[in-house]
Amino acid sequence: MNMRDRLTESVGKPHLSYSSLKYALGDMRLWEMYMRGQLKKESQALTFGSLYDMMLFEPDNVRDRFYCLDDSDIVATIGGRNPRNTKKYREWKEESLQTTQNADKELVSTEEWKTAEEMIERLKVSGLYDKRFAGGKYQVEFNVDLDGVPLKGFLDCLQDDCIIDSKSSRGVNKFKWDVNGWSYDIQAYIYTKVFDIKDFYWVVQEKTFPYFPADVKCSEETLFKGEMKFHEALENIKAWLDGDRQSEKHYAEFIV
Repeated sequence: MNMRDRLTESVGKPHLSYSSLKYALGDMRLWEMYMRGQLKKESQALTFGSLYDMMLFEPDNVRDRFYCLDDSDIVATIGGRNPRNTKKYREWKEESLQTTQNADKELVSTEEWKTAEEMIERLKVSGLYDKRFAGGKYQVEFNVDLDGVPLKGFLDCLQDDCIIDSKSSRGVNKFKWDVNGWSYDIQAYIYTKVFDIKDFYWVVQEKTFPYFPADVKCSEETLFKGEMKFHEALENIKAWLDGDRQSEKHYAEFIV
């Protein structure tokens, strides 16, 4: 039985991704939960990231997925330091979403919408958009078997001679620590192997004004670290599939 079939039989998902491999570097119980769809979560940061990416790469489709909610009037009416944390605001927000037009869309605030627009404008004014993204293929999907390992994912931009991934960051000078902490090096390794392209870049942009951007090339050393992490995660997954599981329980149990 090949690995795709074994994954399907064991966790219901026939492929691995950057995110699943990242989990496999740590607690395999979290990896299993992720593969079974039990770690899905919504957060303001994830929603904003998706909004930014769609505005950047698929601007014509952004309003099909996102609904921009102008809450300035209700915020002014409620007043106080945290009007968005009140029951009245939550009820108003829920009611605003329960319309035929907006029911299937993701909600973003006018501030988030404006921030995403200003970030992209800053990227274009800097010249970095034209340097890295212009003329490329956007949101390219792949679902392949690489040396017997089923891999699926999306890359932000594919050029003839390089791959570019868009990232937001707390600060461009801190991004090198983000690469290791979030295992972006695994992602870079996977993409370069799948598309057989050596050069990989991150276009990094700060999320606070003035939204300073940076052009960051992935070094051979970083790609090598990503390769090592990839194989370490893969060995953990293979051991799990072979039955080497510390516990079948999805909770901790101990005495203190």
